[in-house]
Amino acid sequence: MDSLNDDEVLFVGTAEAEHTEMYLKAIWHIREKGDDVKISTIAKRLNVRQPSVVQMLKKLAVRELVKYNKAGVSLTESGENIAASMIRNSRLLEVLMESALKIDIDEEMVCGVEHHMSKQFTDALCIMLKCPSKSPRGRDIPMGECCKTSRGQ
Repeated sequence: MDSLNDDEVLFVGTAEAEHTEMYLKAIWHIREKGDDVKISTIAKRLNVRQPSVVQMLKKLAVRELVKYNKAGVSLTESGENIAASMIRNSRLLEVLMESALKIDIDEEMVCGVEHHMSKQFTDALCIMLKCPSKSPRGRDIPMGECCKTSRGQ
């Protein structure tokens, strides 16, 4: 038996993708709270300096994930889809921890895991949890394709 084939595969983190997802998720959170999505509110939410936010927004705009100007920042359809996926992942993980596993929600773990969940995994988790519509904190969980029949949509 070849011992190399028995080793677990190790992955080097994809920091750039996670960084992008965190910005999109921050924009979603700010908007969800009803606050104006501006460079200053994003900087405060992510605890980074405003010039860093501007630099990242430029990159995200080139990739057509956000639109921004002095008036504010908004997600494009592509940005909205990525943010919704991240929000869905994190809130399903919160439901898993609190409702199914009966453990305290570990924000750091949720934040680490949410970036690495495939659609197949997320949908399976969602179905296992009976397609919840709210997180333990009462926030909406974006609906996946798997929810459309079970939530009667």
